[in-house]
Amino acid sequence: MTTAADITVKKNDGTTNIVWSLVAASGGDNSPAFWRSNTATGTMGQRPTFQIASRWNGQKTARRIDMQVVFPSVYTDSASSLTQVRSRGVISLTAAVPMDMADADRLEFAAQAANLISSALGKDAIANGYSPT
Repeated sequence: MTTAADITVKKNDGTTNIVWSLVAASGGDNSPAFWRSNTATGTMGQRPTFQIASRWNGQKTARRIDMQVVFPSVYTDSASSLTQVRSRGVISLTAAVPMDMADADRLEFAAQAANLISSALGKDAIANGYSPT
């Protein structure tokens, strides 16, 4: 098992690091580990969050991994000077990881799936809201 820790990722500029701070580690099955981007604008409840939860499938032949990123668009209201959430981008991902899959195949599955999502086409689809045509 992986130990929960802060996560550092690159911003869209490809240079600047952003640290997602660990808020809570998972307490076990169906209990998500939870991170927050504490350097983002807004109050604690208005900042981007990331969570990962895991559980067995019904037959206990695979582990289900559920991930969710919630990324609010925050602005300062000119009338009240308070920060407000305009909208939220949400990504939910569910993976089924077979327990009878060879270790090398599981590692390759994880690497290629993550790299496909973070490819230029994957990022453009998320940014624009349309699949490649």
